[in-house]
Amino acid sequence: MRLVTYATGDGARPGAVVAAVGRDRLLDLGHVAGSVTALLSDAAALASARAAVAASDPSSLPALDPAALLAPVAPGKMLCLGYNYRGHVPDGAEPEAEPEYPDVFVKTPNTFAGPNDPVAIPPGATDVDYEGEVAVVIGRRAQRVAIDDALDHVAGYTILNDVSDRAWQRRQSQWALGKCSDGFAPIGPWIITADDVPDPQDLLVEVVRDGAVTVSQSTSTTIFSVAFVIHHLSQVLTLEPGDIVSTGTPQKLPAAQEAHRPLAAGDAVTVRISGIGELTTRFTAPFVTAARDQEAAA
Repeated sequence: MRLVTYATGDGARPGAVVAAVGRDRLLDLGHVAGSVTALLSDAAALASARAAVAASDPSSLPALDPAALLAPVAPGKMLCLGYNYRGHVPDGAEPEAEPEYPDVFVKTPNTFAGPNDPVAIPPGATDVDYEGEVAVVIGRRAQRVAIDDALDHVAGYTILNDVSDRAWQRRQSQWALGKCSDGFAPIGPWIITADDVPDPQDLLVEVVRDGAVTVSQSTSTTIFSVAFVIHHLSQVLTLEPGDIVSTGTPQKLPAAQEAHRPLAAGDAVTVRISGIGELTTRFTAPFVTAARDQEAAA
């Protein structure tokens, strides 16, 4: 089941995307729960949503308007991994090097953005980059869970573009200032519920830029599985419904590494993940966002 949050004249509402010939349809789920997070954290509500989708008549539903989609959840916290794919190592490390423990960092709330939100290149930024990742959405509170039980706490999966300012990232041992510019975590366009992702370790992650595939690697090559990561993190902090744990990015393909060019206004990057969908992020100059905010306030 594909769950979305979409904009209406009365505010944001939860919904489900229903497949139909020609164009997907949208089923409103506001009568089931007040938000997607509330749906994911309530087994009975989730069952009601599945029943409503199964009983729906696509021909009677409005067409899905992708432009109306917002971030599917508003996570209380977003935890991300570095160097979790084999072959993706820090500069200067041996290609076969593997960390003993997950390398974890945080994306702060100011970074959260929806699938249609442009990302403004910060003033003075010289090396903004993209990272396509499978993002895990927590559905049940997870505190010191066993590995064998960890996936029971996963509600579903979405896509994250972990936008990063490499220049700021290289200036310190902690990555926060390179990872946490405003809008640097677009997610979406929807959440695929866990029952529709039989094996999170069997997904193909690809990124397309300038019409070329720059990243292509399976989650089967991650060093730390989704189950281990949820178990590991929950030993230190409690994961709550709606929280996001992102599983890292593969290394760029050799040709893409050689042709690396920092992101600039006018660029677009598409992250596509088998079984989940695709997320396209567009990049703008800072003044574009400022003008949009002024218009919204007028």
